[in-house]
Formats: sequence, C-alpha cells, structure tokens
Amino acid sequence: MNDGLAKALNDQMNFEFYSAHVYLAMAAYCSGDSLDGFANFFIVQAEEERFHAMKIYKFLNDRGRRVTLQELGEPKNDYKSVLDTFEQGYAHEQLNTERFYNLSDLALNEREHATINFLKWFIDEQVEEEALFDSIINKLKRIDKDSNAFYMLDSEFAARSFVPDAQ
Repeated sequence: MNDGLAKALNDQMNFEFYSAHVYLAMAAYCSGDSLDGFANFFIVQAEEERFHAMKIYKFLNDRGRRVTLQELGEPKNDYKSVLDTFEQGYAHEQLNTERFYNLSDLALNEREHATINFLKWFIDEQVEEEALFDSIINKLKRIDKDSNAFYMLDSEFAARSFVPDAQ
C-alpha cells in the first residue's frame, strides 16, 4: 500500500470517529426534547461509526501502517426538528458513501487488491445506511403531526441496539 492510500484510509478512519461525534450531537438534541428512542437511534449510529473506525484502524495496523488520530471538528448541535436530524444524517451518510467511493477508486488505481476487498464491506454498509435513513425520513414525513405514530416510532427506536458484524 502506498503512502497516499494509507493516508486516505487514515483520514477516513478519523472521519468515522467524527461521524460518531455528529451522531452523538444528534442524540443529545433528541434527549433534550425527551425523545429517548430517537436519541437511542443516534447513540447506536455513533457506536456503529466507532466500530467502522476501528475496522479501518485494525486494517491499517495489519498492513504495517501507523495510524494517526486527528482533531475532531465540532458537530452541529442544534436542529429544527427530529426530521431535520434525520435529513442531516442522510446527507452525512451520502457524503460518507462518496468518500468510500473515492477510496475505492484510489485503491483500484493503485491495484491494491487487499484494500479493494476491504472497502467492499463499507460500500455495502453504506447502501444499507442510506436506505435506513431514507426510509425513516419517509416515515417521519408521512406521520407529520400524528403524535401517536411519532410516539410509536420513538418507542421502536428505544429498542434498537448495536451488534458488531462478526467479520
């Protein structure tokens, strides 16, 4: 693996840690409105992002590359609504997908087959993440002002948990 690809992977690892920071800020926003289920949804998202970061950390170490941590920027802390948090989360996932596509292109150009194989898991994961956010946004738009449906969705998210992928 050349230095440029190793640096790009290291940058992505740090972006995954930043993503966890973003989702914790969204959780805090929801907690501030006593929407504990929605807060839990974003806490689980943050756990997933840390897991993703550590997958990259391990891969870099396994390839004999030194990991360097970078400063995390301050995430957005205020939102207009729960719908806004999910729309912002969806935009963040789309950005992350673009970043993984760029990494994959870089690995392909370098003919770095181990990295290409490694990145496939993340690209598949991004398809799932974008679909999840899109589905939730559609549900939130459908329920609009129906407080019972909103409460049911909040309760559903309260039961959500993170189970790391066995791979």
